[in-house]
Amino acid sequence: MRTLLPHEERHDVTLRPSAVAKVWLGVGQPHETVAVPGVALSGGDVLVAIELSTVCGSDVHTVQGHRSAPTPLVLGHESVGRVIAIGDDGAVTADGTVLHIGDRVVWSVTVSCGTCDRCVAGFTQKCRSLAKYGHERIGPRWELTGGFATHVHLRAGTAIVRVPEALPAAVLAPASCATATAWAAVTRGSAGRSLEGIRVLVYGAGLVGLSAAAIAADDGAEVTIVDPSAARRTFAERFGATALMESAGPADLVIEASGHAVAESIAAAGIGGTVVLVGSVFPADPVLLDAESLVRRLVTVTGVHNYTGRDLAAAVAFLAGRGRAFPFTDVVGAVHPLDDVDAALIAASAPGAPLRVALNPR
Repeated sequence: MRTLLPHEERHDVTLRPSAVAKVWLGVGQPHETVAVPGVALSGGDVLVAIELSTVCGSDVHTVQGHRSAPTPLVLGHESVGRVIAIGDDGAVTADGTVLHIGDRVVWSVTVSCGTCDRCVAGFTQKCRSLAKYGHERIGPRWELTGGFATHVHLRAGTAIVRVPEALPAAVLAPASCATATAWAAVTRGSAGRSLEGIRVLVYGAGLVGLSAAAIAADDGAEVTIVDPSAARRTFAERFGATALMESAGPADLVIEASGHAVAESIAAAGIGGTVVLVGSVFPADPVLLDAESLVRRLVTVTGVHNYTGRDLAAAVAFLAGRGRAFPFTDVVGAVHPLDDVDAALIAASAPGAPLRVALNPR
């Protein structure tokens, strides 16, 4: 996270009416409403009025106590919104050009310094001074830290991407998590090669898995997706994949997007295949590794967690272009007002829940 230098000034922004954030206090407790009458923007900071936020699986895991998180906390890291204030006009860029008030944008889940050894090596999502939207404890001068609010305070070091006015908010909000992560997974697995004619197997027909299937199919791959849910398998067919209940390996590229099929994914890789693990973001039982089998099959196993700003920009370009051929508009099944955040989280975790439930603060 960027540190304000002694000679730099903050740009105070008064909000009338006040911004509103829904604050989570802990497992079993309802959200509380916090009014934020103003923010102090440092150079490179941006204030965004949120248009729509979607509930990610990690938000559900947090409120259910399955992943640790500091409190009080403003959850939410899948959002789209509009720039209403900039800390240092002319100094913030998006897509390589100057960002302006009124621009419609999405932003990365992470805030990175850009100068540490990890950032320089290209692992900005693992920055030495990393901060993450929807995952940070609120505090003085940074209360609007997540998407379950009317506004979000973007810190310097956040990757910001302009988005088309015509593209629906329900398509754009998940781009800053599911779609960008899927793009990173496919990119890591393809290693710069075209996927034309490549056999791709995806485990998990959640939004990351479906997005990965669509990205791979658009690049010419023969995609199979495995999921136990009949409804999700039916939906997956619309994303360019053949959907099955069980594996149909061997495959050239296997993307494990569920977190529940790691062993099956490794076993399904063919000779010279690559396995990309992306769904294992919660505690699970250890997986027995048959090292001899990996060696003899020349299999590569790699992991992807979050993504870079370049991945986010590429994911948005896909959604705005050839991704329009896939039914991303049908991903969000219900939209709740911001005051109903607790009901939205319950709906997102219910059996047969849609891929995404959304919150509209307006």
